Amino acid sequence: MKEDKVLVTGAGGQLGTVLVKALRKLKGTKNVIATDLFVKPEQQDLMLPLDATDIEAVAQLVVEREVTQIYHLAAILSAQGEKQPLKTWNINLKSFFTILEVARRHRLDKVFFPSSIAVFGTKAPKKHTQQDIFLNPTTVYGMSKAAGEHWANYYFIKYGLDVRSLRYPGIIGHQSLPGGGTTDYAVDIYHRAVNNEPFICYLKADTALPMIFMEDAVRATLELMEVPEYQIRTRTSYNLSALSITPAEVVKSIKKWYPSFEVTYKEDFREAIARSWPSSILDTQAREDWGWKPRYLLDDITIEMINELKKKYNLHA
Repeated sequence: MKEDKVLVTGAGGQLGTVLVKALRKLKGTKNVIATDLFVKPEQQDLMLPLDATDIEAVAQLVVEREVTQIYHLAAILSAQGEKQPLKTWNINLKSFFTILEVARRHRLDKVFFPSSIAVFGTKAPKKHTQQDIFLNPTTVYGMSKAAGEHWANYYFIKYGLDVRSLRYPGIIGHQSLPGGGTTDYAVDIYHRAVNNEPFICYLKADTALPMIFMEDAVRATLELMEVPEYQIRTRTSYNLSALSITPAEVVKSIKKWYPSFEVTYKEDFREAIARSWPSSILDTQAREDWGWKPRYLLDDITIEMINELKKKYNLHA
C-alpha cells in the first residue's frame, strides 16, 4: 500500500501551522510538504515557498514529491478581504482552480478545501442554521468560499475528484497570532489578558458567533479526510460546530482567572460582517456521516489558552 504524500498550501497561517504538525505526526515528517507564499528565514527548514496560483509551480512540486493529497489552506481572510475585494476574489478562486486542476490532471487521491460560516448571509436563519440553507454571503471572502464549494462539488461530479470540505466557525488557538479574520477577537483577547493589558473589542458585547477550539478544528479535519469515501455524502461543505459565544461570555470566562481584566467595546466594520453571519449552526450531517463531536467548551478553551500563553510569554505568576 502506497504512502500518502501530502502537500499543504498556506501552511504558515493560523490553521496551517497546527495542521502541518498534526499531519507530520500522523503520516511522517518526510511525507508532508508544507508551503506558503512567504517563508520566514527561521521556517526554511520546515516549509517551502510556493505561489498557489502558479499552476506550473504547483504541478512541478506535485510530480517531484509524488504528492497524493492536497490540503489547500491559502486564502485572504474575511476582514482583510474587505480591504482589497478584487485581489481577494482573484487569489482565493485562482489558487483553488489551480489545486483542482493539478489534482485532476495528476489523479490525486484527495483534496481538502476549507470553507467558512462566511458563506451564510441574510437569507440564512440567525440561529441553528442548517446545512442546506440558501447561501448569499455578504463579504468577498464568503463569496469566494461559496463559489469554491460549488466548484468542489462540480469536480467531484464531473471528474470523480474526491474533494472534502468543512465550514469552519471562528477558530481559537494559542499557536499563532490573529490572521485577519472577523472572529480573531477571541484569540487576541487571551493574549491581552495574560499580559495584563486592556482589550478593545471591535464587536458588540452581545454579538454571538460560532466558535471552535484549534485542537477540535484540526481533529475534525483529519477525521474527515481519513474516513472512507462512501461516508462522505456532502460534496459542497459540511457545517462544523462546537459552541456559540459572545465577547461578553469570553470576558466572563477570562475573569474567573483575571478578575481585573479590562475590556471596552468599540465596534468597527467587522461588527457588520459578524451580524451577517449565523450566531449558531447545526452540524447534524457531520455527526451522522463521520461521527463528529467537539470536546472543548468555553472554560476548557480558556484554561488551555491561559496556560499555553503564559508559557509562551514566560509568565509564571
